[in-house]
Amino acid sequence: MDTLWLNTGTLCNLACTTCYIESSPTNDALVYLTASDAVRFLDEAAGLGAREIGFTGGEPFMNPDIVRMMDGALDRGFEALVLTNAMKPMRRHEAALLRLRETYGDRLTLRVSLDHHSQRVHESERGLRSWQPAIEGLCWLSKNGFSIAVAGRLLPEEGDALARERYAALFEREGIAIDAYDRSRLVLFPEMDAEKDIAEITTECWTILGKSPADVMCSNSRMIVHRKGEASPRVVACTLIPYDEGFDLGETLEEASCDIVLNHPHCARFCVLGGASCSGGAQEG
Repeated sequence: MDTLWLNTGTLCNLACTTCYIESSPTNDALVYLTASDAVRFLDEAAGLGAREIGFTGGEPFMNPDIVRMMDGALDRGFEALVLTNAMKPMRRHEAALLRLRETYGDRLTLRVSLDHHSQRVHESERGLRSWQPAIEGLCWLSKNGFSIAVAGRLLPEEGDALARERYAALFEREGIAIDAYDRSRLVLFPEMDAEKDIAEITTECWTILGKSPADVMCSNSRMIVHRKGEASPRVVACTLIPYDEGFDLGETLEEASCDIVLNHPHCARFCVLGGASCSGGAQEG
């Protein structure tokens, strides 16, 4: 295991148009993960040699236990990656974040969702008046010396090189200390439209694409979710498929150390044909 993801809950201050997990201000299908529940999985992940703990949601900073969970991960020697929209929920924790940065330095990375380098496209996904607060939060993180990254969407008609060039111009204009040409610092994800058809993947795809099963995130990561109505958190195969029972792997990471069948459309759409990774590594393809 390389990365253990903790889903902090599906509640979010935004309701994005194509959110794969359907996060919103009212969706609590995944309830808040508690620090006491997280501890068990952090200790088990340490025993399995995990390097990184990822925090995702929803908006992680809406979870009342988020700072305790981050501190618990960092105190155990893990690297921590927190996915956030950098808006008001994060800004309420500025003092705690500064303390964590002072204590743990660059082992804490915050990756900010900025769907596009233009306000128009970003707000078409995330809603009116979502651009400026995100930029201000990102600038605050940069100004205060945090290890930061940005996650954006790669529009089909734009292409990787042009998108990076335009993000670079945005970062320079706003004084944001991110190298847009570093694929671990600007992660461009493929479009995730569940309504669109996607080609079926076969075992031959690995050779055709020049990829390996070791490249996809379920080969070395798992995610913890607590579904509403269930007594305790469960382990699922990856960050993209929290609800499908076919990707529920049990109550422990040891139990979840098994082969995964890539038979969900997201497997092709995001990981294999899309060539993306949720963790801190570079996007492929």
